[in-house]
Amino acid sequence: MKKILVTYWPQGGNVETCAHKVKSAFGGDSVLKPLENITNDDLQQADVIVAGCSTVGAETWRDTMGNNQWNKFFANLDKKLILNKKVAIFGLGDQVLYADHFVDFMAQLKEEFQKSGAHIIGKWPVKGYNFKESEAVEGGYFVGLALDEDWQTEFTDTRIKEWVNQILSEI
Repeated sequence: MKKILVTYWPQGGNVETCAHKVKSAFGGDSVLKPLENITNDDLQQADVIVAGCSTVGAETWRDTMGNNQWNKFFANLDKKLILNKKVAIFGLGDQVLYADHFVDFMAQLKEEFQKSGAHIIGKWPVKGYNFKESEAVEGGYFVGLALDEDWQTEFTDTRIKEWVNQILSEI
């Protein structure tokens, strides 16, 4: 089986909870680590990277001003370590309060990983969600798995299971 690294930021809260669920769904030799604890060895050993994020909302705008660990990760990344690796993204958002920016940050992660030479896998259909706009939608699909723990918690476990099965078929 391929070595799967599941990483996420921010810690504590819904992203971390969902990261644990994603890791459990992969099972086996998958590894779960918060983004701040990722080492070059972790990246080098992984065949597949699964990256979890949240959409920056009004209560977390400070994170866009330099406190965002994803920004720090990419600023310090040795791109050779993820060149040609497969990367799947999952993102959490609130499709009611932030209907115009639902899971937008997934699009930024996709762009940064692609600029670093990674291949993005795991697009997810937009059907079943109630939002107005998202930068993370391309051709009727999210660039990764979209989760809403505020308004659609009842779908999270099923979506994760189906998405992980999809990822396993893509690697």
